[in-house]
Amino acid sequence: MLSLTGCSLYQRTPPIFVPPVGYTPTPVTPTPDPSPTQASTLANSATPTAEFNPTPTIFIPSTETLVPTPNVEREPIVYHAQAGDTLAVVATHFGVGKDQIQSNITLPETSFINPGTLLVIPQVLINTTSDAHLLPDSEFVYSRAITDSDFPSDVISFVEQAGGYLSKPREYKHSLLTSGGEIVKQIAQNNSLNPFLLLALLEHQSNWVFGQPQNIAQLKYPLGHLDHDDQGLVNQLRWAVNQLSIGYYGWREGRLTEILIRNSQNPSRNVTARIEPSLNAGTVALQYFFSQIYESDEWIQALDDDTGFITTYTDMFGSSENRTQYEPLFSHDLVQPELGLPFTRGTVWNYTGGPHGAWEREGSWSAIDFAPSGFEGGCSGSYAYVTASAPGLVVRAENGAVIINLNYNNNEHSGWVLLYLHIATTGRLVDAGDEVKFGDKLGHPSCEGGISTGTHVHMARKYNGEWMTADGDGPIPFLLSGWTVHNGASAYKGSLTKPGESVVTASSYSAPGSQIKR
Repeated sequence: MLSLTGCSLYQRTPPIFVPPVGYTPTPVTPTPDPSPTQASTLANSATPTAEFNPTPTIFIPSTETLVPTPNVEREPIVYHAQAGDTLAVVATHFGVGKDQIQSNITLPETSFINPGTLLVIPQVLINTTSDAHLLPDSEFVYSRAITDSDFPSDVISFVEQAGGYLSKPREYKHSLLTSGGEIVKQIAQNNSLNPFLLLALLEHQSNWVFGQPQNIAQLKYPLGHLDHDDQGLVNQLRWAVNQLSIGYYGWREGRLTEILIRNSQNPSRNVTARIEPSLNAGTVALQYFFSQIYESDEWIQALDDDTGFITTYTDMFGSSENRTQYEPLFSHDLVQPELGLPFTRGTVWNYTGGPHGAWEREGSWSAIDFAPSGFEGGCSGSYAYVTASAPGLVVRAENGAVIINLNYNNNEHSGWVLLYLHIATTGRLVDAGDEVKFGDKLGHPSCEGGISTGTHVHMARKYNGEWMTADGDGPIPFLLSGWTVHNGASAYKGSLTKPGESVVTASSYSAPGSQIKR
């Protein structure tokens, strides 16, 4: 049975997550380190939670089982918080309880920890991946580091000047565009992912940017994902964006802690590696992506910080060390601006989708769905209006999407930005460059702008290019007219709560209990 109002731009079965030096972000007013005496006192007072080999094991795939050495206490880890860290996520990354993490300050329970804050954590993990930081977060997402630094000013021109296979106009399946550069730009922009990262992956895997594919596999599967259903540039890019986003946001939001390294000749010898807890999300994204296309030896080679993929990226676009001013993406005290429900006052809508992927199916659970009550179902037209949840500047209005920058900045990769998807072209009341006030009508909900099984509006937030998780128990709750969004047990599930009101439960079938009125 089809959902009436579900939405996804890439229908894939989501993977099962196991709940759980390189680059250092520039701290934002970091908390000073304690004195040597204080640090020593903290470290000495930390009680290890497991008795393991005192030396951490850097992950090297092996057919042998790694066994911890019993009855040996391991020294605790002294860790400095990174941007985006919360107490719950850090505990998940290090495999400990929140109450086992100590600091010289009182740590916030749910909000972000100030970058640079010293944490003393029991050391319990073995068999972790490499601790080399390969890619800063600001160069994973489509942020100001991409638009305002020394990256090429235009993706399409860069591809054309490179002169490789991607530069020649041709017909592509699943797209009306004939320019490879335009396709990369469009997919990167929609998913808020660095387009030059995608170009470097295409060049590293199949020589598409500066050269020519050397065999049929590189021609049909330019990003190395050998699946008949995902042939061609468009499918390969969408698949890659999903894998990269699973790694980045799964790590950021605490849903991903392990990587499976496959052995196709002998699946019984697959190896599971715990992700090194000190890594940033951009690096984990690369580790996860390459684990989906390579087995152990090739995976290690691809992630080598001297000879692997990152050298291709650096050769093409320079070193990230020259762009440190764009880190971190957000400060620890970031708060959401005031937002209202995205429909006209006095009307009843249904909450049809709890937190789920922002654009493609996977990635951050940052989007939610609403559908007008009483419509005929399916993709029938609606006379209801989607409205602006906050004042701002429309920076893009096309192909079913309306994107509003709440800082009135003509750049969807800077500051707070709202995405409204599935806005009908017919009857749309705004264009790029228009300023809107809270409550202004944007257009009618529809199925335009991707795969959708029913008329609705899909809404998500991002800040400096990073999608912000919608969960009300996270560091920046998604609040709309006083209603708080909460995750469910899986994507599209969840609820809305408001003091003094009944709980609204997400239902793709507009079941009783999903109605909400502004």
